[in-house]
Amino acid sequence: MFEKILVANRGEIAIRVLRACKEEGIRTVAVHSDVDADSLHVKLADESVCIGPAKATESYLNIPAILSAADLTDADAIHPGYGFLAETSEFAEVCEKSGVHFIGPDFKSIRLMGDKVKARKTMEKAGLPVLPGAEVESSKADKLQKLAAKIGFPIMIKAAFGGGGRGMKIVRNAKELETSVQIASNEAAQAFGNDSLYMEKFVEHPRHIEFQVLADKQGNVITLGERDCTIQRRHQKLIEEAPSPVITQQKRQEMTTLINRAIKKINYSNVGTIEFLMDEAGNLYFMEMNTRIQVEHPVTEMITGIDLIKAQLELAAGKPLPCQQKDISFRGHSIECRINAEDPVKFQPSVGTISTYHEPGGFGVRVDSSIYNDYKVLPFYDSLLAKIIVHGKDRLEAIAKMKGALGELVIDGIQCNADFHKKVMAHEQFIKGDVDTTFSGSVNS
Repeated sequence: MFEKILVANRGEIAIRVLRACKEEGIRTVAVHSDVDADSLHVKLADESVCIGPAKATESYLNIPAILSAADLTDADAIHPGYGFLAETSEFAEVCEKSGVHFIGPDFKSIRLMGDKVKARKTMEKAGLPVLPGAEVESSKADKLQKLAAKIGFPIMIKAAFGGGGRGMKIVRNAKELETSVQIASNEAAQAFGNDSLYMEKFVEHPRHIEFQVLADKQGNVITLGERDCTIQRRHQKLIEEAPSPVITQQKRQEMTTLINRAIKKINYSNVGTIEFLMDEAGNLYFMEMNTRIQVEHPVTEMITGIDLIKAQLELAAGKPLPCQQKDISFRGHSIECRINAEDPVKFQPSVGTISTYHEPGGFGVRVDSSIYNDYKVLPFYDSLLAKIIVHGKDRLEAIAKMKGALGELVIDGIQCNADFHKKVMAHEQFIKGDVDTTFSGSVNS
């Protein structure tokens, strides 16, 4: 196992990794920007290094600065968390060349899955179902129209590199096509430094279902069931649950077999998430693979009892999987609500100082957070403040627990989206499990 790990991230995920390292007896290094010097992840680590000013490109995305911090502190491994450099293949490659273990898959896997066009083709060859689609190779109107006609309207334009809803446009007819492609291309270039796009058939009223996988360097693979991430706004996940209320045991077993076979075929190792769209007929179609730990990983931990961060550490160190697929079982139901710092009406980030913070508690309630009283919410980074995760014997009990937890939560001094989550938990459609990715738009109406 590793002796010292540098955590190349901030916020709740940095704290989550630090805690796992401490339980494993591994010393830790936190990196931080100058405005993050008083952050909780800095206080919890054994050592800390300032890697630059507030702007992420000059600190948390500054590869030379992070590698210098690892060298300075003699860290033998780097955990990237999620976001920032977690899915940057160049970072993983430089770590490997520098003799520092990257806690995640190898850079070739990250690069392959980071290109959505190649990932789609690879997974289709590996046996996963995909939607009709193709790479946008020309912006000429006639070529675009021909490609769209082959796929069939409505279609979705997506950035070939990146995610988070940027560079995505729904096109319902030929008149909208050329303008939508140009807008998506510009957004992709600004957000990801690459304007490559692809088109695929747009699924009306879909659910977003993803499967958690673990794979070791010996070629063994297990899938830890699915998460339902259907409650979103602007393609950003807000609420996740496991298991999905619409996936049957038969469908779960079928997808597990397909996924395990596909992961073995691409020689993937460490944790990963295969994301699918589900249509109204219950068909699942491969969307993308995330080659990192997910924000929503706790709901899988709650129903399986498997610590996914510790699993990452062990798999990166070359240890084999501790169990086989037949050993995996699920207990109860788990829901996660993302508490974001935002104006609940305009949906714009809210910044300022938290004057009062009180976390909910009780049996089956977990809070992953990095905030505290007098914590300053800065405008430079992601708006996630906390994740409230609950576990119940079944879905209805989990919903009841989440209602109670949200009622106990106190965050004063800034605005947050807690009221949105309360409305969702009380909404008849959500309680029935009858939702799709457009559901959030009806919550405040």
